[in-house]
Amino acid sequence: MDVYVLGEIHDNPAHHAEQARLVGVIAPQAVVWEMLLPAQVTSAEGVDRTDAVALEAALQWKGSGWPDFAMYAPIFAAAGPALHLGGAVPKDALSKAVKNGAAAVVGPEVAALWGLGPLTPDDQAAREADQQEAHCNALPEAMLPGMVEAQRLRDQTMAAAAVVAVAEGRRPVVIITGSGHARKDQAIPAMIAQAAPGLKVWSLGQAEADPGPDAPYDAVNVTAPAPREDPCLAFTGQSSGG
Repeated sequence: MDVYVLGEIHDNPAHHAEQARLVGVIAPQAVVWEMLLPAQVTSAEGVDRTDAVALEAALQWKGSGWPDFAMYAPIFAAAGPALHLGGAVPKDALSKAVKNGAAAVVGPEVAALWGLGPLTPDDQAAREADQQEAHCNALPEAMLPGMVEAQRLRDQTMAAAAVVAVAEGRRPVVIITGSGHARKDQAIPAMIAQAAPGLKVWSLGQAEADPGPDAPYDAVNVTAPAPREDPCLAFTGQSSGG
């Protein structure tokens, strides 16, 4: 296997524990992180990856918006000497994708290679529905196409980082990302199949309820839900604190 796409629900500790376990078994040569920009990874070069406190500080994790680093630290430790790569998209590029489409960010040649052209009407509608559901059905309809394009740009950025790492002789590669990005039908695995069809990709989706027999992953890990406040309260301006 060349690339392992390990999905997660970001704030579920059990999902990160499973990722850490699998990374220990896979022994990747490179790890691509949805959560990190390349500059953050560079700032952590030379830091002991088993020192969670030092690594968190070097990565400038606090204030990033991602869940507690304590859940992610074991993945770094399990990766041993692997090269770590930032797969996050800078905010200015995301904004451009939302406004003008992912293809406008990467250019026509790259867009053609990675399948970033216009979607079929059915695919577009399905992806917009996924985005609406993920945001508690609270988004204005006009926002949905831009949200889909931002998702596609994130997929392409992580997929490209993995393909480059394999081309440089670093295989296998692990990608740590949300389960939506691990979907074989439309996300990172599908893009790698388009741009580098000779690579073998394995995808894990992690969920908190049975996604059914047609879930678009090679394997699914279903866990108990993580304790959390209702995320939809953020869209209503309410919280447990009033």
